[in-house]
Amino acid sequence: MLKPHLPSLDDLEGHTIPAGFPRVIDAHVHVFPDGMFKAVRRWFDENAWHIRYQLSTSRVFDFLLSHGVGRIIALQYAHAPGIAGKLNAYMAEKCRQYPDRVTGLATVFPGEENGGRILQEAFDAGLGGLKLHAHVQCFDINADDTEHIFEVCQSNNKPVVVHFGKEPKSPVYRCDPYTICSADKLARVLANFPKLALCVPHLGFSETREYKALIEKYDNLWLDTTMVLTDYFHIHERIDLKEYRLDRIMYGSDFPNIPYAWDRELKWLRDSPLDDDELDLILNQNAIEFFRLDV
Repeated sequence: MLKPHLPSLDDLEGHTIPAGFPRVIDAHVHVFPDGMFKAVRRWFDENAWHIRYQLSTSRVFDFLLSHGVGRIIALQYAHAPGIAGKLNAYMAEKCRQYPDRVTGLATVFPGEENGGRILQEAFDAGLGGLKLHAHVQCFDINADDTEHIFEVCQSNNKPVVVHFGKEPKSPVYRCDPYTICSADKLARVLANFPKLALCVPHLGFSETREYKALIEKYDNLWLDTTMVLTDYFHIHERIDLKEYRLDRIMYGSDFPNIPYAWDRELKWLRDSPLDDDELDLILNQNAIEFFRLDV
């Protein structure tokens, strides 16, 4: 569970991606308009940790690209109904400033009026998929209105990134993630939408075993590594990616909303027993397939 004032680490950061790495696609980067970014930072200061990198959207992109990241997948989420359209327009405008370097995902608030139309307009504007966050948006993933959103994504051949692991939980969320999130509930979506590509971040923390089993069963499920390879959170068993289906694992950083060096997870991967081909899958090829990138 998230607790206020978790530590901010003063670990050293590198000037570029580790030597010898293939092209790195960061599949989990957060951006918001300035006002929302400030609100996000206040929330983290009060309820979790102090965010180390307090940057605007353009500076987020410039930082990662100048440090050797080859491509960025930019994520956002609407925390309330009525704001998704403006957020999507903002994302599309920012991505146009970084052609072929940044792919932005749309947002929609499940259950809001005209959600399908909002999402279709975002896809028509060039956004490359959908980001949902169950902890913040507090939706039923098996409800009719959520399934309608998935239908729009599937018909447009657009992937969905949905934070659906039960952790990190916080008592200040409007809902209990342990009630609304579970691998079993996501399995129903995977079965009902076999052509819809879905990614669950953080390896499904804290149901990592359950999600590890799901990627073995469903070809339309991916996981990303965000924050769980950094030895920051207490995890009962150290993650051994060698035991995973590696063609379904993507690297993600959670930049800039992190309490440690931007490349902490990349260094973990560098020091892991993964060989060059396996690293290329996680750092590059899997994201190309999932997000259908033209590279």
